[in-house]
Amino acid sequence: MQTRRIGDLDISAIGLGAMPMSIEGRPDEARSLATIHAALDAGVTLIDTADAYHLHADEVGHNETLIAKALAGHDRGRDVLVATKGGHLRPGDGSWTLDGSPAHLRAACEASLRRLGVDAIGLYQFHRPDPRIPYEESVGAVQELLDEGKIRAAGISNANPEQIRQANDILGGRLVAVQNQFSPAFRSSEPELRLCDELGIAFLPWSPLGGISRARELGSSYAPFAHVAEAHGVSPQRVCLAWMLALSPVVVPIPGASRPETILDSLAATDLVLTAAELAELDAAL
Repeated sequence: MQTRRIGDLDISAIGLGAMPMSIEGRPDEARSLATIHAALDAGVTLIDTADAYHLHADEVGHNETLIAKALAGHDRGRDVLVATKGGHLRPGDGSWTLDGSPAHLRAACEASLRRLGVDAIGLYQFHRPDPRIPYEESVGAVQELLDEGKIRAAGISNANPEQIRQANDILGGRLVAVQNQFSPAFRSSEPELRLCDELGIAFLPWSPLGGISRARELGSSYAPFAHVAEAHGVSPQRVCLAWMLALSPVVVPIPGASRPETILDSLAATDLVLTAAELAELDAAL
């Protein structure tokens, strides 16, 4: 497994996005645990989660609890960087709400610590800006958690370039990751990717294959991805992730998965080398 950097840590070049194992359409626990263990067996050392990855109002942190169980049952569980998030909520009616207040973020972090069963969270990310709360107050709360040792590294999610620079300043140059939506169907976060490349901050694309409902259609929506995939005898999804890795050494995709075979196909993208002509063909299609 190839590696990339998040802060001072070497982690697998592709991580596991665990959200599909806890939201609508989620599999049973046995299949989820098998999926996580398959990822670990293949060399994954980054798993992305959030306290808001759940269905019902009374199961906040479902995904974190699931990951903690999976890691405890695997001999490589201690080698994994778990990246979780706070500041996004699911009331249980299918909606998503926001609370970026320092009080909420502190309470959310403490709850995540308990669910993950750790003394410090490897990477804690402010999940999404809350327009009711000044951004500096939300990021300031993350900075306090970092200074207190509650978290080992700090990140932000769903941020624009101005917020990336602001967060990095507030954190004293210690911002290590930005997690934004980015895929062939969603290129509007390219300025954030380029800024992260400039600053040496890891860029974690979420829904890199276009999301749960669109990932299977990637090859039919973007013919060049299917064409290159056919030439290599691999899936269009694998080509997509290889293309993404080639964009910058700071890119660390976190494709979601709820089946062992899905995450194994994604991870194989680290061994797929695309030619300059193929990369140009893919770029021209977008």
